Amino acid sequence: MEIIKEFKEFAIKGNVVDIAVGIVIGTAFGKIVSSFVADIIMPPIGVITGGVDFSNLVFTLKSATETTETITLNYGIFLNTVIDFVIIAFAIFFVIKQINRFKRKEETKQEEKPKEPTEEIVLLREIRDSLKK
Repeated sequence: MEIIKEFKEFAIKGNVVDIAVGIVIGTAFGKIVSSFVADIIMPPIGVITGGVDFSNLVFTLKSATETTETITLNYGIFLNTVIDFVIIAFAIFFVIKQINRFKRKEETKQEEKPKEPTEEIVLLREIRDSLKK
């Protein structure tokens, strides 16, 4: 459930860098993801739903006449596009999650390095050592 919460925060509150990375990666992998959805995800869903091909799902608003063509709402294509978006968003989310994890590791490594004491600390140590003698 934590991943879903992080994904929701990412999708809703993402900063400019996250959005830019998302656009670039989404564009770069758009065709791959579209093929994945159309050729791998949707056929099993079609089998589960009784062989329905989502891209062919339409709602006819006005039937064709001799002078006009049929007017339809192509909600099946819309469903395919929504599924494409969700898969792309999850892929980008996991890429950004890994980048942030690597950044945290680097920050932790930098914090682990011992810092030189300030002049105040050095002076206090000298006073302490003098008092011990």
